[in-house]
Amino acid sequence: MDFFQAMEQSKLFKGLDADELAQLAAVSELRQYTKDDMLFHEGTEGNGFYVVVQGRIKVFKLSFEGREQILHIFGPGDPLGEVPVFAGETFPANAQALSDSVLYFFPRAKLLHLYRDSPSLAMNMLAILSRRLREFTVLIENLSLKEIPQRLATYLVHQQAQRPISHRVTLEVSKGVLSNILGTSQETLSRALGKLSQDGLISVQGKEIVLQDLERLQELADGEIRL
Repeated sequence: MDFFQAMEQSKLFKGLDADELAQLAAVSELRQYTKDDMLFHEGTEGNGFYVVVQGRIKVFKLSFEGREQILHIFGPGDPLGEVPVFAGETFPANAQALSDSVLYFFPRAKLLHLYRDSPSLAMNMLAILSRRLREFTVLIENLSLKEIPQRLATYLVHQQAQRPISHRVTLEVSKGVLSNILGTSQETLSRALGKLSQDGLISVQGKEIVLQDLERLQELADGEIRL
């Protein structure tokens, strides 16, 4: 997949014209990582950001006790590490490849020159940053206020919203990773999946989850009902 094909699926650069994409291509660097490779560590210089072409990348933080909390799982088309490009700060978390992955890297110094000459690039970036802020708000709410079935329902509804014509959600990460995202254990996650299945909200078919009652699932996510 060449640069232009990769950027067509990118949420960050979608809609840019050919000249703007050519400018981005000129400053980009293709990078490949094998499973478990680290892209960057928390506290290191934010010298640029990435767009995923292939594979899965997890962004996470570690507590003082060494407990891992996954903040995001990124796949093809997703940007990551973009906040320091504007803020000129260090990376606020760690990033690691969950599988063999291919990404384009955009150095901060070169990007700043492009943004001065092309405001539309900067506006796209600001839109993504705003969406990320909303996602972090939901994450904090999930981890601090919601019980596990409600967190799971929120996750499933959010995933389904990415493909609104389907009532099937494919788990693209392991249950271990998903339990980490939801801030719980695999055993508790399995019980929550069983409870939602028992109550007719979902059915689990391997890595696919069929949302059988999306309306009630949304009500559970919003806290309007409890199981």
